[in-house]
Amino acid sequence: MNPPLATVAALTMRFGASGPPALDAITAAIPAGMVTGLIGPDGAGKTTFIRLLAGLLHPTRGTLTVLGRDPVTQADAIHARIGYMPQKFGLYEDLSVIENLRLYAAVRGLPDAERAATFARLLGFTGLTPFTKRLAGRLSGGMKQKLGLACAMIRRPELLLLDEPSVGVDPISRRELWRMVRALADDGIGVLWSTSYLDEAEACDHVLLFAAGHMLFDGAPGALTSRVDGRVFQVRGIADNRRAVLRRALGQQGVLDGVIQGRHVRLVAAKDAAPIDLDALKAGPEAALVPVPPRFEDAFLDILGGGPGGVSALAQHMEPKTPRRTAVVEARDLTKRFGAFTAASDISFAIRQGEIFGLLGPNGAGKSTTFKMMCGLLKPSAGQALVDGLALGKSPGAARARIGYMSQKFSLYGTLSCRQNLEFFSGIYGLSGARRKAAIEGMIDIFALGPHLAASADTLPLGFKQRLALACAVMHEPAVLFLDEPTSGVDPITRREFWTHINGMVERGVTIMITTHFMDEAEYCDRIALVYRGAVIAIGSPDALKDEVRTPETPDPSLEQAFIALVARSDREEPSGAAA
Repeated sequence: MNPPLATVAALTMRFGASGPPALDAITAAIPAGMVTGLIGPDGAGKTTFIRLLAGLLHPTRGTLTVLGRDPVTQADAIHARIGYMPQKFGLYEDLSVIENLRLYAAVRGLPDAERAATFARLLGFTGLTPFTKRLAGRLSGGMKQKLGLACAMIRRPELLLLDEPSVGVDPISRRELWRMVRALADDGIGVLWSTSYLDEAEACDHVLLFAAGHMLFDGAPGALTSRVDGRVFQVRGIADNRRAVLRRALGQQGVLDGVIQGRHVRLVAAKDAAPIDLDALKAGPEAALVPVPPRFEDAFLDILGGGPGGVSALAQHMEPKTPRRTAVVEARDLTKRFGAFTAASDISFAIRQGEIFGLLGPNGAGKSTTFKMMCGLLKPSAGQALVDGLALGKSPGAARARIGYMSQKFSLYGTLSCRQNLEFFSGIYGLSGARRKAAIEGMIDIFALGPHLAASADTLPLGFKQRLALACAVMHEPAVLFLDEPTSGVDPITRREFWTHINGMVERGVTIMITTHFMDEAEYCDRIALVYRGAVIAIGSPDALKDEVRTPETPDPSLEQAFIALVARSDREEPSGAAA
């Protein structure tokens, strides 16, 4: 391993005298010229670790050295030699791209004579040259992250600290961001990259895995992945309901984890467990259990003791929906114009009852605009959005009573407590009396919100914020649920918990429309509409989209590869189209 740029020994951090430490006796090193991945569940201590290295927090105990200096007593000297990109977008949204760069140049003391060349280099490196006059607040998610990286690089750092830089970024922008960071590491810069995307962790040179303030692993990603060799399988040839097969599999004693992968179900068996009982899965007469190579994510779930299981207490709490033969959600030639700009054009699709329908697309493609029209948050310029047979434009109140909505950004009332948010939203959705009380208590129990009821929503850990948001969206048992990137930024275990609830609700007849940038999540969808330049460029099951791009060179494409290839194909077919 290359020489370390930062070292910590027995590093401990406490916030308050009582309770467990945020970090407990961590010993690690961050090498030069390499990308070190920092991973772990929510609350593992990742952000605390990065802030300690940046000199923004002082440790309770232990020692740490960054670039040969002590961050506690020599923070200013360290700040001049590192780059730091925080988890939340830390730029000024009412300033343009170039104005943000000028501001950071002044803050970081970049000499006037060097600014023009530095700005040109960073704008070219990040692909932001055509957007220098655009306000930062009007950039897409991927472009915001690229601008954040450029500002962190105003003065060439020796150590670059990136806290969840790819959250909310589409697969294409995520690849570009990764390419840029890899180039920096190849140039000798040490990079510490905190991430909830485990495919990114798998591509790192070195990985630190934290859980509840403890370090569980320190080494190459492949060394962790190898711990589950021979214990990963796919159930293939499933006759009908993949969700039911997954639920039955997760109920077996020796199954640690399971996810849906298109038409297949992927399972991780516990070490020394009895063989998986294929017959008990009731997957059909053609079903087979096929060994497959392990992924880093399989080993991650294994070392943490497995996923949350396959039975949703939320779904069990709900009454089954009355079966319907007609479409529950429809988009009919939906179009949205903002002045002369068309964000969405003639978008049409229909969603059946009990279907998970995914809306995917690059940042800025028109996906969120379409989604907001479908759930009544934006009025279309033309066309119709129908929910449960009702047009949102003509019967907004009646239609909205049938839907639940969870937004991309935490949209609850941050100054209200957890309980106050539950009470407020139960009233908004028309619950009253005994039904309202039962719904609130049910959500508290199902989502384990009891210890957090008095806490303001803004202070909740991210995983509990998302649980509270989902609880508020479903307490009235809607027929249709709109989920806009519901698991953005949360760890894989919390994502699995959410998908257990989603799968369970669908089996009860709830219809779900979802946006996501996690391609492994999109595999759970029954069908996907891929939106680009304000139009639907492909629609079908995850496997159908993969089949569209299958070639002799790529005989078994992933959904991410299909996403990127279909967007590239659209660019070739219509290179002059305006991005939405």
